[in-house]
Amino acid sequence: MAEHGRLDICAAEWSMKHGELTREKKAQAVGGSNMSDSAVFKITYAVGMISMFMIRIAYRLRGRSLRWKADPRFRSLEMLLLAFAVIGALVVPLVYVFSNVLSFADYQLPTWAGWAGALVWLGALWMLWRSHSDLGRNWSQTLALRNGHELITHGVYRRVRHPMYAALWVWGIAQAMLLHNWVAGFSQLLSFAPLYFLRVPREERMMLDYFGDKYRTYMSHTGRVLPRWSPSPPWMTL
Repeated sequence: MAEHGRLDICAAEWSMKHGELTREKKAQAVGGSNMSDSAVFKITYAVGMISMFMIRIAYRLRGRSLRWKADPRFRSLEMLLLAFAVIGALVVPLVYVFSNVLSFADYQLPTWAGWAGALVWLGALWMLWRSHSDLGRNWSQTLALRNGHELITHGVYRRVRHPMYAALWVWGIAQAMLLHNWVAGFSQLLSFAPLYFLRVPREERMMLDYFGDKYRTYMSHTGRVLPRWSPSPPWMTL
């Protein structure tokens, strides 16, 4: 009986140790998978970010030879806000991607959220490219108008006045889904918001001063960053 008792105890101890080892291996496997997914999401973000800046640089170079008339009253503040936006969209995410400085602010999301973020990211990238493509030589990085400036009302501008800003909002959402960090994940949204809310009213006032009733009518049939589905005026080039 004593022998059977000892055997039962040994079997129980072996079973417990085996169970612990199995759980440990599963945890390591899950942890390794999460680390792998995290690396993929970081790479996805870095590639997308490089693509976005390449798009903007390419269209900026196209307009370098044109003469632009900028509003000097907003120039200094605008440059400060642009620099702040670049820090949130570029500098902070790169620090997170290539170092552990911000790891104290990491948070966990299910794997599917990261892959959904990659799809949202692709949507933002397409929207930014299409906005630049439709706007063509009428785009400037700062608030400015060129000689012979055109009011673009076709393509993505048919229902939305500021699809480029819409793309940047979507970019910020995708960033939070791809970079699971309270600092780096939300840095784009937080740094872009001041630029958007201070710049857009001035930009629309500038367009009203230049195009007059034509832009006012355009405003009545479009949304700022969300599409407005209403009958389009006949003068629009659709």
